[in-house]
Amino acid sequence: MPTYTYYCDNCGIQFDQYQHFSDPPLTRCPECNKKTLRKVYAPVGIVFKGSGFYSTDHRSPSGGRRSGSGEKGEEPKKESGSEADSTSPTKDNAPTKDNKE
Repeated sequence: MPTYTYYCDNCGIQFDQYQHFSDPPLTRCPECNKKTLRKVYAPVGIVFKGSGFYSTDHRSPSGGRRSGSGEKGEEPKKESGSEADSTSPTKDNAPTKDNKE
């Protein structure tokens, strides 16, 4: 059952009242007995949980994971046969002091 906050414009009393959604709003103040009671609307705290709520999350448009993007700590996968792999020196074909190419 929701709790509503009411405020009286005449005497300034503020109180909370448990009411069903279907109940009519209160209009008469319990202190001064005048029809100056109104509901007080306050902002509700919102907590976003999960990924995809901030621009830094980089969520894909379909809601799924992007291919090729790794988790934190993982290095991106290299494709075999790429040009970068064939031109970069590796342990096997790196020039040594004795064997200059």
